[in-house]
Amino acid sequence: MAGQLKITWKRSAIGRQQDQKDTIRALGLRRLNHTVVHEDNPTIRGMIFKVRHLVEVEEI
Repeated sequence: MAGQLKITWKRSAIGRQQDQKDTIRALGLRRLNHTVVHEDNPTIRGMIFKVRHLVEVEEI
């Protein structure tokens, strides 16, 4: 895996489990529709998998 991933927070974490809220925060997302760019690696992919229902991911 190489390149970068653009991650956008699209759905609210209200009512979600605390570990999912913590994962959103660990990805660097601060508010809805906030976008961050991370290197594509297994750690980030695992975090995205955990909150895949709350975020949109685009390879750049």
